[in-house]
Amino acid sequence: MTKTLLEDLKRRTGFTEQHAGLLQDLGRYMTPMASEIALAFYDYLGRDPEMRAILWAVPGRVERLYGRFAGWYRELFSGVYDEHYAESRRRIGLVHARLGIRPAFIIPAMGIVQELSLEHMNSVLKASELLAAVEAFEKIIAIELTIIQESYNEAVEAGIRAGMASSEAALTQGAELLLREKA
Repeated sequence: MTKTLLEDLKRRTGFTEQHAGLLQDLGRYMTPMASEIALAFYDYLGRDPEMRAILWAVPGRVERLYGRFAGWYRELFSGVYDEHYAESRRRIGLVHARLGIRPAFIIPAMGIVQELSLEHMNSVLKASELLAAVEAFEKIIAIELTIIQESYNEAVEAGIRAGMASSEAALTQGAELLLREKA
């Protein structure tokens, strides 16, 4: 399912091997920003009381998340966007869903990632390189967010099939069931 979704998303966004190569080339400029972007992302999320409660509910969670986020950001510029990539993004969505972190938190926070990334591109790239770089980056972000959103939908459906009455329980318990299937 993930492979089919990824291929559909590439087609719908117009994401090509040229975009993949461009993102990989951008990596030399962008991956050094991973830690800074992780800090900004979690600073933004931490301003929301509900997210702050989730993020700091377990000692050391935020510190682990910084590292994972930085790894995720570096992978954006790997140049490899295959079935394994899509499945890892699906899993990210399911882990968020299991914790009750809804898209309404993640999608706005991704705006921080986009803003800081685009500012950095603007400062390090030649004007003639900028449009193609932004286009490739925006396409991969659209793919990322859609895969994560689809994993939320999948979790809710699994939760409903399992008999969860509330949408919150369907989301969290459905995600737990799906994560156990793949473990």
